[in-house]
Amino acid sequence: MKLPRRNFLQLAAGAAALPAVSCVAWAQAYPTRPVRIFVGFPASATPDIVARLVGQLLSERLGQPVVIENRPGAAGNIATEAVVRATPDGYTLLLANGANAISATLYEKLSFDFIRDIAPVASIGSAALVLVTNLSFPAKTVPEFIAYAKAKRLGQSPLSCSFHFIMLALCPYFSMSLWT
Repeated sequence: MKLPRRNFLQLAAGAAALPAVSCVAWAQAYPTRPVRIFVGFPASATPDIVARLVGQLLSERLGQPVVIENRPGAAGNIATEAVVRATPDGYTLLLANGANAISATLYEKLSFDFIRDIAPVASIGSAALVLVTNLSFPAKTVPEFIAYAKAKRLGQSPLSCSFHFIMLALCPYFSMSLWT
């Protein structure tokens, strides 16, 4: 079958324009109902305050209510599991933080895979952690602190606090374990 040049050019132009037209034609309004942000920490904790500030701005911008749901416990894993089990429709969000990354390596039997099951949407903040001590503390440098921590077995109790997580992250550098 011989296709006239004019028909060929019309088909080619139509095929080239089709992806742009389909994106515009199929766009749907979002959101049409309230959006929920899950926070894995109790009310008035820093992640809760951040979620409420972000929620207020999102509500103003989207024209829909944004509801903050605190599900504290298990280092944020309860809230994360609730989001993983929710319908993936963009109406359920998680305010994730460093505890989520730590949990992925700390807990062996989670019912979800944080990397596989959670999709990042936006980075809304960051925090720096600084190692400081009292002036009377014997260690004045990081190598001295490592030596002191090894000698005194610092970080040996399994506490659920930022210090414990920091010590856990530093263990490979100390060549030590928090559980022995």
